[in-house]
Amino acid sequence: MKRRDFSALLATTPLAVAAGSALAQGGPVEGRQYTVLPQPLATAPGKIEVVEFFWYGCPHCYAFEPLIEAWAKQLPADVAFRKAHVAFRANVKIHQRMFYALEALGKEAAVRPAIFKAMHEQGQALDDVKSQAKFLGALGVDAAKYQDAYNSFGVQTKCTQAEKLSEAYRIDGVPAIGVGGRFLTSPSQAGAGQRLPEHELGQRALQYTDFLIQRARNKA
Repeated sequence: MKRRDFSALLATTPLAVAAGSALAQGGPVEGRQYTVLPQPLATAPGKIEVVEFFWYGCPHCYAFEPLIEAWAKQLPADVAFRKAHVAFRANVKIHQRMFYALEALGKEAAVRPAIFKAMHEQGQALDDVKSQAKFLGALGVDAAKYQDAYNSFGVQTKCTQAEKLSEAYRIDGVPAIGVGGRFLTSPSQAGAGQRLPEHELGQRALQYTDFLIQRARNKA
């Protein structure tokens, strides 16, 4: 989902094999299926960092979630994967604070499926801290501790850092995947203008992410 628009799963599947065939035919093309940052970002030594930029309320992120979660479970030891929640507008900023508050409490991964389901299948906006605390309390998250974390300086700092990272990667839509502080791809970019099923776009994006990880590993 693009900023301006904000107002299957494993490598043995047929779709993944099709994407792999595309790689075998020469790989993704810079400027089409992926971009190279004009200025590389500083990253932690010894690891290739992969960042998924997303928004809880994005339907494309919801569709991409099972794909990238299955993919992330099979990453090699030299790859570090994490999520970064964007903040494109006011209500998205509120969801961003929810993400980092839950992360601070060590609860985010456990409740993420329920948050996605509530927002995309049950019509819950979850765009204020009280409704979030009530919803999360039913999932076993201490509501008082959640609100304390939500309002904490530490979570505000994490939000600021996420916004700076999003700006550095020039994120204008989600889901998007940053690799090694140097490369960026996404399901929409991986399709290169083709009208393809969303899950196939996701599979291609992950195949191209593997390609970019190898480039980062080889410093190519």
